[in-house]
Amino acid sequence: MIKLGIAQTIPSKTNEEGVKQASQLLERLGKNEADVVCLPEQYLYDNKIDDFEAVLAPFAKIAKQYSMSVIAGAFYTKSGTKQTISAPVIDGTGQFIGLQDKIHPFDYEGDTIKPGVEAKVFSTKCKFGVLICYDMVFADVAETMVKKGAQVLFSPARIVRRGIHPWHLYCQTRSLENRVPVLAANMQDSKFGGKSIIVDLTEDDGVMIPKTKITVGQGIRLDEFDLKKYEVSRKIRYSDHRKFS
Repeated sequence: MIKLGIAQTIPSKTNEEGVKQASQLLERLGKNEADVVCLPEQYLYDNKIDDFEAVLAPFAKIAKQYSMSVIAGAFYTKSGTKQTISAPVIDGTGQFIGLQDKIHPFDYEGDTIKPGVEAKVFSTKCKFGVLICYDMVFADVAETMVKKGAQVLFSPARIVRRGIHPWHLYCQTRSLENRVPVLAANMQDSKFGGKSIIVDLTEDDGVMIPKTKITVGQGIRLDEFDLKKYEVSRKIRYSDHRKFS
């Protein structure tokens, strides 16, 4: 069994205050023995970070203290002459082990953001992929990660209130399509709608049924998973996949 979690944030007046608030949520997740956790996209006052290891050092300390992997959110960062939106991943030793770049910049982001070109899989206490917000809309991103070995999909997101319902549908659909849990973290304020979601699946006589948990306000949500229970269903699902032209 493995414990996986998400944290939902509210606005802060400075980056330092935002990191402190997020650190308190990570502490709570750590004390609840979470193994891998995820923060939202762009939840700080200034969401441009060029040195993740310096700005997010408190997260690395907490990750090491609790042997907990942390997907630290997703932020604008330098990439040559342009920028990417990237999610830094910290392992349970407090090391920054890599970045997942946003593959599909949303709307206005396309003018300044360089799209990511690789759907990565990270391996700590489980194998997981990271879909940044709008990437959840595209079935091939999730499918590629799972076919590369991801057992879980996490998503740092920044979803406006009117988008919450379709976002929840996308999260459940990606879970059903790929037979994996999906954990998606959002921020909450007057514009962004919160309602971070965990999607688990139960099987009832051959029918896979999504089971969801929703977060309201600033806080955490976590659940325990037996990742092996998905393997047979996932193998069957993919064995009958794309057999047409």
